[in-house]
Amino acid sequence: MTSMLERSSGRRQDAAPPGAGRAGLTFRQRLSRWDVRYSPYAYVAPFFLLFGLVGLFPLGYTFVVSLNNWNLLTGPGEWVGFKNYAVELADPLFWNSVFNTFSIFLLSAIPQLIAAIVIAAVLDQNLRAKTFWRISVILPYVVTPVAVTLIFSSMFNEKYGLINNLLESFHLPGVLWKTDVLPSHLAIATMVNWRWTGYNALILLAAMQAVPKELHESAAIDGAGAVRRFFSITVPGIRPTIIFVIITATIGGLQIFTEPKLFDAASATPGGAQRQYQTTVLYLWDLAFNRESFGKASAVAWILFLIIVVIGLLNFLLSRSIAGAETRVSRRRTRRRLVTIAAPSPATGAAIAAAPEETHR
Repeated sequence: MTSMLERSSGRRQDAAPPGAGRAGLTFRQRLSRWDVRYSPYAYVAPFFLLFGLVGLFPLGYTFVVSLNNWNLLTGPGEWVGFKNYAVELADPLFWNSVFNTFSIFLLSAIPQLIAAIVIAAVLDQNLRAKTFWRISVILPYVVTPVAVTLIFSSMFNEKYGLINNLLESFHLPGVLWKTDVLPSHLAIATMVNWRWTGYNALILLAAMQAVPKELHESAAIDGAGAVRRFFSITVPGIRPTIIFVIITATIGGLQIFTEPKLFDAASATPGGAQRQYQTTVLYLWDLAFNRESFGKASAVAWILFLIIVVIGLLNFLLSRSIAGAETRVSRRRTRRRLVTIAAPSPATGAAIAAAPEETHR
């Protein structure tokens, strides 16, 4: 007992104070410790600096401009507070642009996502010349939006366009692509789909290739067909990528500008003579540079920003609830299988009960 106390007292005397170890470090050891502790912040600092310079500062400055009666030529005017927001929320032209934006977005995003998943599934098969097909899919994205819009604008021309000429060759009446609301939205959505479907297909293809092939092989051995494996293994495996594609398509679709701006370049009013395909960003541009009202344009920009944030949160919550529901369903199936495996069948129970009798005989 005495020896144990002496050993413990000796250890306490030999123990160095907390700051003694740090004081005995060399400069190289201190530099190594600082590197481990502070270098990650230095690595990510350029991103936050650039984001603050080109992201947060313009966003905050736009909010300040939206609170003033700001003119394009004369500059800042009187402070009006949230009057610009109230005026725009009561303006029918603003709500018309919101309707056009969501209409074009839905007509483009839903078919685009479905087509991108199908194309990615086809490219994920054992095809010949895989690189050629993948490059062919991404080519529309490489073409500049201005060139795409000019080509499709001539194709959807009401008098001499390729689409109406094809319809007339089948003795069908031509469509007023640049005059009516729905045809103009369909034409602009076609441009968006043609340019972005291949880009999203390659993103989904990369996610599909990350799904373990062993799952497909085991499911095929169990008798699952190609369609069943696709919906039961591939789609759940690429769900995070699908959510990413939906969110990026939502942000890009609600900010569409080039396609409706150049769809009818001869029109004096941006978005058509009756503003039938004037999107929110195009309406914002009209306010800023044609009506010279930077304050109202900034207010519209902030309203659009809030709409995008709300839709992004709804997408996140919806995808999270779907994932949670599927997790609960899979847990229930696992429990049922475990119960089925643990519970013996009647024939097995009878055999176990009869076994001792046969042994006794």
